[in-house]
Amino acid sequence: MASNIYLVRQRISRLGQRMSAFQINLNPLKEPIGFIKVLQWIASIFAFATCGGFKGKTEILVNCPPLKITENHTVEATFGYPFRLNQASFHTHSDVNVCNGNWSSHFLIGDYSSSAQFYVTFAVFVFLYCIAALLLYVGYTNLYRDSRKLPMIDFVVTLVATFLWLVSTSAWAKALTDIKIATGHNILQELSSCKQPEVMCYFHSVTSMGSLNVSVIFGFLNMILWGGNAWFVYKETSLHSPSNTSASHSQGGVPPPAGI
Repeated sequence: MASNIYLVRQRISRLGQRMSAFQINLNPLKEPIGFIKVLQWIASIFAFATCGGFKGKTEILVNCPPLKITENHTVEATFGYPFRLNQASFHTHSDVNVCNGNWSSHFLIGDYSSSAQFYVTFAVFVFLYCIAALLLYVGYTNLYRDSRKLPMIDFVVTLVATFLWLVSTSAWAKALTDIKIATGHNILQELSSCKQPEVMCYFHSVTSMGSLNVSVIFGFLNMILWGGNAWFVYKETSLHSPSNTSASHSQGGVPPPAGI
């Protein structure tokens, strides 16, 4: 009994020493599990930056006969992340009342904040998790190798993250398609001021949404990276070689590293 207590205390002491001994070891970054984690960290930055930093506007040209056709007035609506389009009202560049229309009472249609915020928030959490994982890989390599729980937690998080990347990116891709429709030439059909007699409205332009397209691409790229990395994280767990890991722990030894 006393010998068992001594062994337990010895293991706790060794664990405490590993926790307190932060030593930088860059070798894990040369392995797939560490190298892919760096790619995941970079891809998550592009994912939330390209979506969360977007600002744009849609413009229409309004002409009121008998004015000359060259005297068009520009009416625009500004929108951006988190894409609550139903709060984006139209306005003119000046205080002039264009064609006697109450343009400020007209709004874009749709609220896509739930999909956009879910996507960006999840990308930020992934960014933070990658930092923590890389810190563990590089600074506490021995602790990660010797632990049975940490690789398992990492594996479960990897599977969940892969699924959530698929869900969040798919939802955001659908919302982006609806945003393009809501800010395109179809808005002319929703503006009652454009339906007044002798008022002519033309769709002029909308801000390019290339960065938003890139955010969708990086979302699916993140899903591929996390799904592909699941195999390398799985190799670190006791599920890959349970017999060897169990034997080494029962003998009080250190299990051989599976990958890093």
